[in-house]
Amino acid sequence: MHDTRRPASIFREFLESEAAGGIILMAAAALALIVANSPLSGAYFSALHAYLGPLSVSHWINDGLMAVFFLLVGLEIKREMLDGQLSTWPRRVLPGIAAAGGMVAPALVYVAINRENTAALSGWAIPTATDIAFALGVLSLLGSRVPASLKVFLTALAIIDDLGAVIIIALFYTKGLSLAYLGGAFAVIAILIVLNRMRVTSLTPYLVLGLILWVLVLKSGVHATLAGVALALTIPLNVSPGGGHDPGHSPLLRLEHALHGVVPFVIIPIFGFANAGVPLAGLSPAALVEPLTLGVAAGLVVGKLVGVFGASALAIRLGFADLPARAGWRHMLGISLLCGIGFTMSLFIGLLAFADDAALQSAVKVGILAGSLISAILGAAVLLTTPAVEEGELEEA
Repeated sequence: MHDTRRPASIFREFLESEAAGGIILMAAAALALIVANSPLSGAYFSALHAYLGPLSVSHWINDGLMAVFFLLVGLEIKREMLDGQLSTWPRRVLPGIAAAGGMVAPALVYVAINRENTAALSGWAIPTATDIAFALGVLSLLGSRVPASLKVFLTALAIIDDLGAVIIIALFYTKGLSLAYLGGAFAVIAILIVLNRMRVTSLTPYLVLGLILWVLVLKSGVHATLAGVALALTIPLNVSPGGGHDPGHSPLLRLEHALHGVVPFVIIPIFGFANAGVPLAGLSPAALVEPLTLGVAAGLVVGKLVGVFGASALAIRLGFADLPARAGWRHMLGISLLCGIGFTMSLFIGLLAFADDAALQSAVKVGILAGSLISAILGAAVLLTTPAVEEGELEEA
């Protein structure tokens, strides 16, 4: 029997799984902080640096498991762009403009604060990210007080934001390229494209070639997680003529559905637990206003607010887009604050920016944790105190 679920129901399932995963991610991050500042801290850090074959446990998590996370990100981007919330230009306008503002403004705030700290300038992209799982987890705790349209807007914005992060990682955080391995990677991608054009619907050849692609990209000097995105973009969606989805005949939907049970509930919490552990012993208030830490935190809290809210307001006032249904300006203010929860992607970019400096990585983590926590609290407070807007009130506004 065919699955006749419409895109809306699939999207609702996605929202629910991301929200639940966000709550688990919060717990994993909190547990990491507790363990890193307990008698178990030695065992915690030793385990992360222990080697399993050619890579350390930390590298397996950040280069291996996170490639699966980026595979899911790529699948979501492709589905949304071809047949989802971002499939038409009118739907793309507001979240697209908001996402652009939400990437530019935080970077400018970070650079302004670190303009005399040249060693830290490579981290300019850290506060540009939004953690969709964490943000939706906060929204889920607020229940029906938040209009559904805002969840759709936040998700669309975060997906575009993820696309921007992928491009940033590819362009600015790639070092020591090996042309031989890179050429091999492109050859595998070419084969994947041929499979797509031949309408091969079995996932097995895609996944086997994807594993080979991951090894080649890892050896090439390009960050291995980008192999996940490249693989995702070659897997066919196969939308049915009636505009519905038949997961039984869609490789992309089958894989996305399978990964939704693994990525939010296993991979992202493991990543959060492995990377959120920061020793706080001896951390003075002065450390919180160090340019690097302050730049990250201010970029997330102030930069995201100014960028997302400012760009959205400009687009709406100029008539390029409308406010989300049953949402007012205070709702947009709250959502803009929640966009400052940068956790997963910000941590990931921070590890790339300062790969060889553990001290700078720790400063980045403190800034991300502080900025994300402040953004979550302020965003939730604004949304909790903002009633839904009725249609009549929208017309008067």
